[in-house]
Amino acid sequence: MKLNSIRLILDAADIQQTIKFYEGLLGFTATSFYPDAENACWVCLAKDNSELMFSLRSKHSKFETPMLTGAIYFNVDDVDAVWGELKDKAPIEYPIENFDFGLREFAIRDCNGYLLQFGQEIAE
Repeated sequence: MKLNSIRLILDAADIQQTIKFYEGLLGFTATSFYPDAENACWVCLAKDNSELMFSLRSKHSKFETPMLTGAIYFNVDDVDAVWGELKDKAPIEYPIENFDFGLREFAIRDCNGYLLQFGQEIAE
């Protein structure tokens, strides 16, 4: 089996608020909507080589709120610069630090409560 890509589709409590968070804070661009931008119940957000999709919870969902037991991890070129841009604009899960496993990273929460981690390898 060959995988061409992996794209996440995550639940969103509010599509417009999600678009505002990802475009305004993280520089993503909403590239596709369903059924349209004004009445969207689904959106695709893209930045560089990355895409995230969000949809309103399905009527079949067993969960009352958006939920992910893991994290969305962003590999970045300059984690210190990203930290400087975001640290006063989003809820901090943990501040920037170096980890023994060779990464410098920090984490915030998005408007849906998802954990977003940003990191880069520590140069030796």
